[in-house]
Amino acid sequence: MTSTPYRPFTRRAVVALIAAAAASPVLARAKPRVVTLLGDSITAGYGLPARDALPARLEAALVKLTPGARVRGAGVSGDTSAGGAARVDFSVQADTAVCVVALGGNDLLQGLDPKQTKANLDRIIRRLKARGITVVLAGLTAPTAIGKSYARDFGAVFPALAKQHGLILYPNLLDGVAGHPRLNQRDGIHPNAAGAAIIAARLAPVVARALATRR
Repeated sequence: MTSTPYRPFTRRAVVALIAAAAASPVLARAKPRVVTLLGDSITAGYGLPARDALPARLEAALVKLTPGARVRGAGVSGDTSAGGAARVDFSVQADTAVCVVALGGNDLLQGLDPKQTKANLDRIIRRLKARGITVVLAGLTAPTAIGKSYARDFGAVFPALAKQHGLILYPNLLDGVAGHPRLNQRDGIHPNAAGAAIIAARLAPVVARALATRR
């Protein structure tokens, strides 16, 4: 039996190996896993520089749990659930793996009928699911000062939709931040940088769980 003489790798051979590796399924799965935040001024980072806004803060927290994850903001200040429903198809891009739907705050501020909010969110969820996008639904807790009956009906929208569609529910987007002056801007509504960081830290494990369901 004769032995094959050793030949050092040529530049062309190295390039070919790199190209083959890049095309392999293992590395293909290493592409960034995109999370889109579909929401209003909270997800748009109203009053904050981009580095302190919720999308950037969530990405920083999320990559510690799911390396390679990327967060894309699709928040529009002042948007209601109806506005989100009207733009969901173009605001949530095709490479999105998970979409966090965080709408309803402006519906609440405007005193809109919770039944309409529910219908709009239902439309958004159905559109996203039809595109194969996993949905995390972020709810809100309405203050009883606006009326106990309204607060109850509004608060019931989110768990009802989560149950109906089998979604992961994050019950209150502003959990740990709402009502704390040191965590909000002067308007008492929008989180400051510290508040956004708290929201991101609490939301990240929920989003990581949603990404894990797609493996």
